[in-house]
Amino acid sequence: NLTELDIQENGIDDKGGRWLSCFPESFTSLEVLNFANLSSDINFDALERLVGRCKSMRVLKLNRSVSLEQLQRLLVNAPQLAELGTGSFSEELTFRQYVELESALSNCKNMHTLSGLWDAKGIYLPALSPVCTHLTFLNLSYAALRSDELAKLLAHCPRLKRLWVLDTVEDKGLEAVGLNCPLLEELRVFPADPFDEEIIHGVTEAGFVAVSFGCPRLHYVLYFCRQMTNAAVATIVQNCPDFTHFRLCIMIPGQPDYITNEPMDEAFGAVVKTCTKLQRLSVSGRLTDLTFEYIGRYAKNLETLSVAFAGSSDWGMQCVMGGCSKLRKLEIRDCPFGNAALLSGLEKYESMRSLWMSACNVTMNGCRLLAREMPRLNVEVMKEDGSDDSQADKVYVYRSIAGPRRDAPPSVLTL
Repeated sequence: NLTELDIQENGIDDKGGRWLSCFPESFTSLEVLNFANLSSDINFDALERLVGRCKSMRVLKLNRSVSLEQLQRLLVNAPQLAELGTGSFSEELTFRQYVELESALSNCKNMHTLSGLWDAKGIYLPALSPVCTHLTFLNLSYAALRSDELAKLLAHCPRLKRLWVLDTVEDKGLEAVGLNCPLLEELRVFPADPFDEEIIHGVTEAGFVAVSFGCPRLHYVLYFCRQMTNAAVATIVQNCPDFTHFRLCIMIPGQPDYITNEPMDEAFGAVVKTCTKLQRLSVSGRLTDLTFEYIGRYAKNLETLSVAFAGSSDWGMQCVMGGCSKLRKLEIRDCPFGNAALLSGLEKYESMRSLWMSACNVTMNGCRLLAREMPRLNVEVMKEDGSDDSQADKVYVYRSIAGPRRDAPPSVLTL
């Protein structure tokens, strides 16, 4: 009676695609099948039979070994699909195969979510036009599209509410988002190659601003870029004041406003002052304690805060712990916060889900004092090989009525 098999968010020891033939021929109950992150070739004949007999299947997400010609055959057997993750989108097709693919897609009247498009070639993207009309979620995080290719696709997506793209679309592609997606509520822009510092493509503040002018309903953003300005962020939140999730990642640590060379304090000050519904915030760039003063003073609905390479002193974290009454999860790395910052949350940690601190200035004595003062908390310290014995390299603090966990590896010290 299995109805759902979704292994995308798991690490899998992939030993081949023969597992698809293990389902008995009498098995017809599957509604969700997602094996997008498997790398091996699969037994396509077994997959085609499985999809054909599971008439209630509504979600099918394939890996990149499935070709366009094979995708067409699957869609003929499953026109009822609501969510589709395609396989590779780069196979050479004859004219007849292209027409058959377009026809199969046009018969999928219920489809609202599309992903996959591995290694997509622009020449075949027009085949998607029939399903684009009804799409509310388009995930292009595996498709390194150019700006013109994205623009042509979005022209057919008037109902889109969620969009994930790679930064290969550049600012011109994001301008197309602002022009074509007035109902957009969520935007995620991922780096195609986050470790290439010589990269020539990417997105800037200009693309983000363009989206904010055209998409007033935007309330969730994850935006990876290499430059940003305080003025741009202020404009963005003025245009979209209903942000609940604002996750800005300036990929060069400590990067200031590239025009004024000032810290990015006023940018995040504008976010927390303007966006009163804010629940999740990720900050980046050159930030002083002023950013955290703003957060503690104005972010009264904040539940999750992620911080890296920011702050000037313990005062910054103390402002957050003292001001954000609804805070549930705090993630900090590579910041100058020490014992005074850690212990400023004594009264708060039992009402929080967790605190994570790594590469900060916290000591083992500070962690021991926290564990002694708050015995109902689990305080775990992970030590790096060769690190100073007095330093707490990574600290994980969380509440649990079950007490210390018994499955911790030897590298984890539970205080």
